[in-house]
Amino acid sequence: MNPYLLFVLIVLLLGWLIELLTEGLEHRRRQKEPPAAMRDYMDADKFRISQAYQGEHRRLGLIRHTVMTAVTIGFIVAGGFDLFDRLAHRLGNRGEYVTGIVFVALWAMFMFVVAEPFRLYTTFRIESRYEFNRTTLKTYLLDLVKGAAIAAILGLPIFVAIVWFFETTGDGAWIWCWLLVVLVQILLMAIVPTLIMPLFNKFTPLAPGELRTAIETYAAAQQFMISDIYTMDGSKRSSKSNAFFVGIGNSRRIVLYDTLIAQQTVPELLAVVAHEMGHCKRRHILKGLALAVVSTGLTFWVMSLFIRNADLFDAFGMTHVSTYASLVFVGFLYTPMAFVIGIAGNCLSRRWEFQADAYAAATTGTASMATALKKLYCENYANLTPHPLKVFLEYSHPPVLDRVAALEDGG
Repeated sequence: MNPYLLFVLIVLLLGWLIELLTEGLEHRRRQKEPPAAMRDYMDADKFRISQAYQGEHRRLGLIRHTVMTAVTIGFIVAGGFDLFDRLAHRLGNRGEYVTGIVFVALWAMFMFVVAEPFRLYTTFRIESRYEFNRTTLKTYLLDLVKGAAIAAILGLPIFVAIVWFFETTGDGAWIWCWLLVVLVQILLMAIVPTLIMPLFNKFTPLAPGELRTAIETYAAAQQFMISDIYTMDGSKRSSKSNAFFVGIGNSRRIVLYDTLIAQQTVPELLAVVAHEMGHCKRRHILKGLALAVVSTGLTFWVMSLFIRNADLFDAFGMTHVSTYASLVFVGFLYTPMAFVIGIAGNCLSRRWEFQADAYAAATTGTASMATALKKLYCENYANLTPHPLKVFLEYSHPPVLDRVAALEDGG
């Protein structure tokens, strides 16, 4: 068997086995009663419902991963990529770039068709059953169209540029690709708040009142510059709540879900804002960007090692060697490295969450931060007692009990 094909098949199966293990451990860890620290915010009945909610997501996730793994393996072994490539040559017979766009589009549409039913079921069955979903079919479809349009407008020029760099600039191509993508990442940080996010949600300046005054007074005391404070109509799609900072420089803004404002008191909301501000004060945003830059460079360097590799194309049953297909195939080879990088990134992220919690507690009070977290996790039916392996592999935020314990211990 081709060693590249063997490697890809092992990686796909290992990914499925790891999820099977972690979700099995999650299932066995189920509890019948809410943790003592959360009983003021989640009674036994609500806890039972949240356990059922998590169980449905867990089962569907396993089914989805099983189907996606089986379909992907079957597609590779059956020569699906070569079929798509021959079809792309017929449909895009106007040069390598157009053919490459058609090839990638066919692969993307194929994976979309396989995966989308699971997303539909999640949104309109599971989320609706537990009274979270507020998305209409019209909104759902419009989101798909807008997302596809944005992906095409932003992604296609980048894809063409990357193919051009690898075909014309020699051994240093990966550096040019790296620089291009980093520039795009920085640009997106600036334009996403003002140009892209408003396409999906309505952002309204927070009305004058106690909450706005509290946030502005706090931001001034912390010497933290913001362009404005906004509410977002998160209730348009879900009753779940959240808050975040977005943007850089003059475009930096605080965004609060309308659902969050409805669920929490002013001191709790101020603590949530302080937490997000803590990320900025501790330079987590810049550190995260720096890590993304390094990761992007590593990705393109690995890619450069396998571009137009004949053995790799044999593994995927391809008769035509191309740069554009190399970009897809290297993604399969890069999966283990991406998995390790993801774990390391999550470990850092969890550490940063503790630091942001500590900043909020030090500047707004421990009690407000702790109660804000408890309400947020309980109202969103988050898993209050996840298995440590699940946390290690997948969680970007620490479990709520760990966060509350750290706050009570003084950060």
